Amino acid sequence: MFRFLFRLAAMVSLSVAVIMAVLDATRTVAASQLITTPLKTSWNAVSPQTLGTAEMFVRDKIGPLVWDVGVNFILSLPGFAVFACLALLLYAIGYRRERPAIRYAAG
Repeated sequence: MFRFLFRLAAMVSLSVAVIMAVLDATRTVAASQLITTPLKTSWNAVSPQTLGTAEMFVRDKIGPLVWDVGVNFILSLPGFAVFACLALLLYAIGYRRERPAIRYAAG
């Protein structure tokens, strides 16, 4: 059950990564130069209230240094790369290994 949920979350993350990559590719073609949108810019465009709430939560509960150093670094990366890495991580957690089949040689 949990593997299914991780694989489902991986597919959603991969879908978001593809959408963000298409948007960046469209902007890149239109501008004739490489344009990547940081995750913070995309998040702020979609829901600025949740970005502010997340910042306040991390600063209050964990510490301001974590937000300033760790989270801001991740938010400065291109959004498609962050979601692609998240999809890979979630898929790796939910991956089901094939059991090796024991085959006997017919004699």
